[in-house]
Amino acid sequence: MRHVALWRGINVGKAKRLAMADLKALLTELGATDVGTLLNSGNAIFDTKKKLSADKIRAAVLAKLGVDAAVILKTAAEWAAIAAPHGIDEADDPSRLLVAIPADAGALTAAESITAGNGERYVVTPHAAYLWCGNGILESKAAVLLLKKLGEAGTTRNWATVQKLNALAQA
Repeated sequence: MRHVALWRGINVGKAKRLAMADLKALLTELGATDVGTLLNSGNAIFDTKKKLSADKIRAAVLAKLGVDAAVILKTAAEWAAIAAPHGIDEADDPSRLLVAIPADAGALTAAESITAGNGERYVVTPHAAYLWCGNGILESKAAVLLLKKLGEAGTTRNWATVQKLNALAQA
């Protein structure tokens, strides 16, 4: 089965540094095959025949690489649902559309109460939350609140990264 794994908060600043080559080698050691990574921000795509949980991956990264970071694990089918149309037109600039990916759908409950500010649109689906940041992600108060409400139960990627990961997951 094909999977997408996302690490939360790695390679942002100087804390929680992980080389993608090390993640790739570790996933292979855990039984994953056809392992690939995207960008340097903790995105991996792989196949596995046996059950490989996010908790097992997180524990292995801590034990072997010395970094404790939450892992969000989705199947290729789950990822396709996240990458599907969601009601916000992102044609202007996909880097301004923030997608919050939860560990499980229940984590989105906390994010349902967020109100988008000026120049923003916000949609929560059963699979993810989508925030269009018309003034940029770094300027968005709703984006900060979204990350806070998800905590370790989720992570974010921009729409361009979501689509690149989907192309790799469906290949």
